[in-house]
Amino acid sequence: MRRFPVGLALATTLVSTTALLGPAAAATAAVDTAPRCAELAGSEIPASAISLPTRGGRVGSASLVTQTLGGGTIEYCSVGAALFPVDPSAPEIRLQVAMPVGWNRNAMMFGGGGYNGTIPSIAQNVPFGRPDQPAPLARRYATFASDSGHQAGPTGSLDGSFGVNDEALRNFAAGDALKKTRDAAMYLIRRGYGAGPGRTYFAGGSTGGREALIVTQRWPDAFDGVISAYPAWNNMAEILQLGYLARVMSRPGAFPGPDKQTLLYESVMAACDGRDGLEDRIISNLGGCDFDPRVLRCPDGADVGPTCLSDPQIASVTAASRPFSWPYRIASGERYYPGFPLLSGADMRTPVLGFGSAAPANPMPVTSGYGAQYWEQWVKYFLTRDPQQNSLDIDPRRPGKWLPRISYLSTIQDRNNSDLRPFARSGGKLLLLHGAADELVSHRSTNDYYQRVLDTVGPRQTREFMRYYLVPGANHANVGAPAFAANWDSLSALERWVEKGQPPVEPVAVDARSGRTRPLCEYPSWPKYRSGDPDSAQSFVCVR
Repeated sequence: MRRFPVGLALATTLVSTTALLGPAAAATAAVDTAPRCAELAGSEIPASAISLPTRGGRVGSASLVTQTLGGGTIEYCSVGAALFPVDPSAPEIRLQVAMPVGWNRNAMMFGGGGYNGTIPSIAQNVPFGRPDQPAPLARRYATFASDSGHQAGPTGSLDGSFGVNDEALRNFAAGDALKKTRDAAMYLIRRGYGAGPGRTYFAGGSTGGREALIVTQRWPDAFDGVISAYPAWNNMAEILQLGYLARVMSRPGAFPGPDKQTLLYESVMAACDGRDGLEDRIISNLGGCDFDPRVLRCPDGADVGPTCLSDPQIASVTAASRPFSWPYRIASGERYYPGFPLLSGADMRTPVLGFGSAAPANPMPVTSGYGAQYWEQWVKYFLTRDPQQNSLDIDPRRPGKWLPRISYLSTIQDRNNSDLRPFARSGGKLLLLHGAADELVSHRSTNDYYQRVLDTVGPRQTREFMRYYLVPGANHANVGAPAFAANWDSLSALERWVEKGQPPVEPVAVDARSGRTRPLCEYPSWPKYRSGDPDSAQSFVCVR
């Protein structure tokens, strides 16, 4: 229902313009829309404009900016604003909105990453987006984003200190800041242009991918189209496995250093690469890859050098790659996290597999894996709210007195509602993507969520509003030098689906580094090499 009043208003405006000015002038008026930037500076954002509790907000700055994007120049009104918390001791939500000259009547919200704490670039592309295709702002979208309700310190997205405040915690973990930011941005866009957007989109990866699923679950009529990439949707479940893994790898001699990580990655590649019909350092047939790290065991299980794994190191690798379950119930209902694949290679000059280059310890080294540092911040500020707490003293398998707190936090960190029928009924469309070699958020977890949606909504109904593509060889956000640095113009595909009713048909991903292409197969299908040019998507067929 939400779409018809906006569309009717736009249609009425265009009809009236046509009657007064003629078709050519009307087309120009529809496209060449300039924001009233000067009127926004210093203006108030009333609390009544925001559906969740705040004390309103204020625009701190509004100025016209000229920027080169994608080979072209765009002029836009850059608006910086803040939303004030109900709790005076909580941090404010800081947001930025870009209102381009020549507005296309659409809006795009971007999600964040890690623990957030900084405002994502409003000029960025969507996750896995093609660099040779214009980003949303270059397409004349009004774009916006926020820091999710706190301001990070020097450690950036690994700063979880805001978790000591309940309102800041809910803004980030439950996603309250998403709706507050969206409502404030809609208010500013209406003030700037004199009308709200015809279509509103959301795009994010990792924490931003989780945020993309939050908005589809909690506010199903707030966005018309959503791109969710490598989403950390079951945040609590993953944190528990990360904590278990940090404890295992902190044991004496248990951490596999960079040389042994490379050995492990190359061994998996040698064992599984050709099982999809082609040896190209991309493992597509994941179901056919069942690598046992015990084949790399050193004599007598002792550490005798970089050519084998000791027993403690095999235990660490096993803890990372296999599902982790806990022997107690938590309120979200989650029971396990499915483990990480041993497929996240790099350029052999840096550590692989997301383990970092140093073993977890107290205090946590900055060269330890991202997951271990994430766990430490969560323990100190979300769980115990004691900055002096040694995170390695907390056992996710036997949390003792911390179990009630873990259970409570699961209700706001695990965003696991698989009933997306309200989003579907509102006309929303969802593109879900994940790299099969992701080292920070397991693709197996996204497989699990997708299957839950199928079970809840039904396969036929799910395909009417949702597509899920698992990308072989792609890692977390194309960081470093993955086997396949996936790029796809998902935004154009989503626009066609939302605005023209045309779902994606045989999409193709491009490797940003080599230019080779692969078909994007709808999960659970995967690309099998058939014959022909191994660098061309046409040489592959999607099989199950």
